[in-house]
Amino acid sequence: MKRREFLKKTGISAAAVASATIAAPTVWAKEKTYQWKMVTTWPPNLPILQTGAERFAKRVEIATNGRIKIHVFAAGELVPALEVFDAVSSGTVEVGSGAGYYWAGKVPAAQWFSAVPFGFNPQGINSWFYSGGGLELWEETYAPFNLVPRPQGNTGVQMGGWFRKQMNTIDDFKGLKMRIPGLGGKVVAKAGGTVVLLPGGEIFTSLERGVIDATEWVGPLHDLRMGFYQAAKYYYYPGWHEPSTCLEVIFNKKVYDDLPADLKTILDAIAMETNLWSLSEFEASNGAALQELITKHKVELVRFPEELLNKLRVMAEEVLEEEANKDAMSRKVHEAYKTFKKQVGIWGTVADKAYFDLIADKYSLKA
Repeated sequence: MKRREFLKKTGISAAAVASATIAAPTVWAKEKTYQWKMVTTWPPNLPILQTGAERFAKRVEIATNGRIKIHVFAAGELVPALEVFDAVSSGTVEVGSGAGYYWAGKVPAAQWFSAVPFGFNPQGINSWFYSGGGLELWEETYAPFNLVPRPQGNTGVQMGGWFRKQMNTIDDFKGLKMRIPGLGGKVVAKAGGTVVLLPGGEIFTSLERGVIDATEWVGPLHDLRMGFYQAAKYYYYPGWHEPSTCLEVIFNKKVYDDLPADLKTILDAIAMETNLWSLSEFEASNGAALQELITKHKVELVRFPEELLNKLRVMAEEVLEEEANKDAMSRKVHEAYKTFKKQVGIWGTVADKAYFDLIADKYSLKA
């Protein structure tokens, strides 16, 4: 059927078609746009952590066709590192990037959503968030503070930290001044250590000057960049205190809730994609950085003695129960965490653990 005959039979005029064609782009042009600020707990240009937040902002702008533009500020550029939670909660800024254990003093339950000593590996915590009810609990925990949380990254299993002296027994923690946040810090305190909370930009100087005796940070990639090998001799593993540290993006709840459904979906999807990207970046980069620390900088890589780890595990269980008793939400989150950990642990024993035990002797720290 010819176009003119079709229009005549359907009663649609050529003028109406032309009008609709011309008007169509106008509908998109009238969509509301948003100019947001994001503040982070990370130092400027810190790979994966700060650059990941910046990557998130860029991808949101692309995916929304410019309807959401986010200006990212590193720690101290707009607000201090440890004031990110309050800045987003109050609506001073719309978005923040950090880790839940930084807010333990305000929200004890937040610690379970970042890192739990002897807890989930990255696969486990992501399974809990996306398929085991963990994210819903996280939303419930942050809702009273006018915040909406999303996983935005994972460091993988971290290193145990840098120490200026050898750690042979649990007694070596007595009097030790260590930079270590979250539940892991509470375990160190139970062992007799003094916990010092410092943002990333202040750690090296404090370690170099002896203000602290030890520090944990992330893993080889970042530890090499931070230069900790110049201030402490012993590099311990494994990272019992942070086996899968989750990074978070937090949105002001009113701002997030006021968004149309498509933009909320885009934000959630980009956060999930950034979560996967960051873990991939860590896994791809840490091996080469570890080799450089060992071969070029002659770092002494040391495994914590088994007896020391066993005692830390017992103390960790005590700390978790003590923290869970602080408020009803912490108890609720802790019980849910324990239940899911047992569930995935059964599978992990016959899957990942069995496989890694099988191939472990094929790798060398100096290969």
